[in-house]
Amino acid sequence: MAPNGRGPAGPRCIAIVGPFQSGKTTLLESILERTGAISRAGRVTNGDSVGDASGEARAHGMSIEPNVATVQFLGETMTFVDCPGSTEFLHEMRNVTPVCDAAIVVCESDERKIPALEVILRELEEADIPRFLFINKIDTATQRVRETLSLLQQASRTPLLLRQIPLWKDGIAVGFIDLALERAFIYREHAPSEVVEMPDGESLREREARFAMLEKLADYDDELMEELISEIEPPRDRIFDDLSKELRERHVVPALIGSAERGNGVTRLLKALRHEAPTLAETRARLGVSEEGAPLAHVMKTLHMGQGGKLSIARVMRGTFHEGDTVVGSRGAESRVGSLMTMIGSNTTRKAEAVAGDTVGFGRLESIATGDSFAANKSRPETIVSSAPPEPVYAVALKVKDRKDDVRLSSALAKITEEDPSLVVENRPEMGEIRLLGQGEMHLRVAVEKLASRFQVGVDIAKPRVAYCETVRLPASARGRHRKQTGGHGQYGDVMIEIKPLPRGAGFAFEDRITGGVVPRQYIPSVETGVRDALKSGPLGFPVVDLAVSLTDGSYHTVDSSDAAFQAAAKLALAEALPKAKPVLLEPILSVEITIPTEALSKATSLVTARRGQILGYDGRPGWAGWEVLNATIPESEIGDLIVELRSVTAGVGTFSTRFDHMAELSGRPADMVLQKTH
Repeated sequence: MAPNGRGPAGPRCIAIVGPFQSGKTTLLESILERTGAISRAGRVTNGDSVGDASGEARAHGMSIEPNVATVQFLGETMTFVDCPGSTEFLHEMRNVTPVCDAAIVVCESDERKIPALEVILRELEEADIPRFLFINKIDTATQRVRETLSLLQQASRTPLLLRQIPLWKDGIAVGFIDLALERAFIYREHAPSEVVEMPDGESLREREARFAMLEKLADYDDELMEELISEIEPPRDRIFDDLSKELRERHVVPALIGSAERGNGVTRLLKALRHEAPTLAETRARLGVSEEGAPLAHVMKTLHMGQGGKLSIARVMRGTFHEGDTVVGSRGAESRVGSLMTMIGSNTTRKAEAVAGDTVGFGRLESIATGDSFAANKSRPETIVSSAPPEPVYAVALKVKDRKDDVRLSSALAKITEEDPSLVVENRPEMGEIRLLGQGEMHLRVAVEKLASRFQVGVDIAKPRVAYCETVRLPASARGRHRKQTGGHGQYGDVMIEIKPLPRGAGFAFEDRITGGVVPRQYIPSVETGVRDALKSGPLGFPVVDLAVSLTDGSYHTVDSSDAAFQAAAKLALAEALPKAKPVLLEPILSVEITIPTEALSKATSLVTARRGQILGYDGRPGWAGWEVLNATIPESEIGDLIVELRSVTAGVGTFSTRFDHMAELSGRPADMVLQKTH
């Protein structure tokens, strides 16, 4: 039986999440040290941590993909998945947390990080993930823990339940009181805390904090409420049962304190997870996965390991998988399990089988991607949980440094987009570009670095081109005559056309107004073909749109006329007519929906107006107190680095979505600058 009497827990999977630089990877190091998985915790700043082992993560001093580590603690198997905290890599968390039993949310007493904490907590709330709060950096805290809890509560729609209070000495937290155990502990550097007698003068503070904890639990336990009213001390076992029950039912978020860097509070956190976190059976019930059926697993991350091949990090939801098993993915494709690996960061250990609850690396599942489920039988399983990738907010154009890498680039891009579904590749042949789109400047920088380091494909990046067009303001007409005499048959085509502007967005229209057969019927489609071809580049150098072309007159030769001759004549006529019709540049205008905290609204508005944008209005973000949705239109040419500045003024949490709205005339200096770059 498990310690709480709920039956065998089986291997657990716990996500470690939290805002950027809150100490998640450092907490993982402390957990590895405390459980004996490593002899000494590394430091992110020293570049010797188990997590963030890739060259890209080391170079930027931040997590860029999940770090996975499986440990043993008091006879139980636990896998921890440390997820990136940067908004640009937040999608990695979305692929991991649904199949985890619980999450540890690492945070600190920093008002600037509250919006980022709210975004992460909201993700967990909407995915219905049980969660603990680990209030980190208690050793450097400058305010009382109740003030901190009040600050953090702003980010959580679920009540936070304080489980520990710090012991202070000369303004420094030197230990804590566990309110459920009613015991005092003194911190020891990189070692379990030591139980001590309750310090003098702390009893009253402990009783007040404990009563506040019990009072919150009593909101969901009538018997406990009666005991509190009657001043009857509830049994300790009942309190722990309530703590576990209210966590699992998502009524409260237990809050524990500590210092990941010093290893303080880690043992109590591990024990809380062991006693109170949901089991695989409860996670299956949350996800609607039956206990019966063929072995089933879900991929939370895909890695391409160079010489090691493809590795799919997946959690086994039921049954047992063996090396060599044939599996079927949720997209219907078959694969064969090449190997099974237990992971501690980048270090892997081969194993013979993976049982229900295990989180392991499956080798060479070539046809199965991140977010897929797969089963060890011939029938295609349903996807356990699906997470749509976020809409891209930043783009770069790619060009290989060495032309012989053109083919390899396509293969490398396919692999990095398989690893990270939030990366999008667009081929834009009409612009002569391959574009890579993602969640921000750092997101794409890391992707480009991976192309070079993992796939040996060097690329240069540039700002993507804008799809400018041109149109005409006035009607005009012109004749085009193509006559060429060569040996044998000559070439002859003669057309008269009229052009006129159409309403914005109307596109192109062709009208045949020939009478008397001056242009034979069989050549009229050739005239239209020639016109369409000529519209690909107008007098200003851009595709011509929103105009009507009418064929009004012409002549032909019974021997020398041909389809090619009439196409050439049409091009000549259009080339003469367009300059006379006052061509004007058109730029694409995007409809933009910007999501920001309320306090950043004025700064976001300034960003829009500084980019020739037009504010359409704003309103409160539905279901998000203290957030706004700003609607505007902005020229596509001004969108480029909007996300960089927007995140700068919103502590990293501002975002936006776009869609094409219309084409608008561009004149004056902005138009002159575009034309100077083109010609």
